[in-house]
Amino acid sequence: MTALNILHVFRAPVGGLFRHVLDLTQEQIARGHRVGLIADSNTGGARADEVLRQLEPSLALGLTRIAMRRHAGPGDMIVLAHVIRRIAQSGADVVHGHGAKGGAYARLAFNNPRAVRTYTPHGGSLLFGHDTWAGKFYLATERLLMLRGDLFLFESAYSAEVFRRKIGAPAGLVRIVHNGVSSKEFEPIETRADATDLVFMGELRPVKGIDILIDAIALLKRDGRGVTATLVGDGPDREPLRAQVERLGLASAIRFMPAMPARQAQTLGRIMVVPSRAESLPYVVLEAAAAAVPMIATRVGGIPEIYGPLSDTLVEPENAGALAKAIARTIDQPAITTEVARSVRERVAASFSVESMVDGVLSAYQVAQAALHAAGRR
Repeated sequence: MTALNILHVFRAPVGGLFRHVLDLTQEQIARGHRVGLIADSNTGGARADEVLRQLEPSLALGLTRIAMRRHAGPGDMIVLAHVIRRIAQSGADVVHGHGAKGGAYARLAFNNPRAVRTYTPHGGSLLFGHDTWAGKFYLATERLLMLRGDLFLFESAYSAEVFRRKIGAPAGLVRIVHNGVSSKEFEPIETRADATDLVFMGELRPVKGIDILIDAIALLKRDGRGVTATLVGDGPDREPLRAQVERLGLASAIRFMPAMPARQAQTLGRIMVVPSRAESLPYVVLEAAAAAVPMIATRVGGIPEIYGPLSDTLVEPENAGALAKAIARTIDQPAITTEVARSVRERVAASFSVESMVDGVLSAYQVAQAALHAAGRR
């Protein structure tokens, strides 16, 4: 296809959203497209700073970081002006907003009507409901912004359905393009000598269900099973979770580690646990599956799309008792655990590659461009 000028806009350079943007960016550059990034300057820490520093020389359209607040406020107008200026400077053919904030900036930018305004929610506003004032506000805002979108990309059929149910059916082009992992992630993992029974990796925040995992370990301890765990990551719940561990007498069983690359985290435990209350299509599941790491995950979001016919092995969310039983069963049945891990790995290898993800995104850009041309906007 013709080389494109692509501008990705997102807020926090952390977690699965950041991983998705990086994978897209690197592969789009490798295929001859000119790419630029706009990201928040106050989040991500040293690790994000280093990753972006290494990537910047290959960004033909440049990298800029500007303060973006999680919640709506007057400062959003400053960021929007910056995005508009970057669109003009880059001659963007595609402005791809990621997450609620990135998607808002990409669609509110009123200049360059020929650019394809693209939105990938990555959860974001979809995690809210209509039962709170904050939820009502963000979902109503999404409904208004929907009128400004040309292309809506969802990482899972689940996210597309939640968007339709909570917000509405977009008038623009809709595509489901699953996240993907690279071939190097299928190399086997060797656990460290000091590995714990379990390992969690992700942001330490309520939606990830780490408190449920801690409660499950406490239940196992009560039943005489001394299960150990490593919690890898940072986030707003770090101190409350530490307090929970202390209160339940689990300080010697559960250790906290800072955020680190996935394959490094996978060596710290023999079984990956994903106890989330909600998800879209989480990279942590794809990464662990690719490396054939045994895994316990909840039946939320797009995780059943990854597991397919193996979805009956998934665990009910927000249920410490069910999670405790799944942990005990996984530890006690190593042969079955290994076979399930092998089967999930085969599914990921067949259907969730970075190459197919980027193929799907670029193809969607192209179809959206053609629709703009037909509508007289190009």
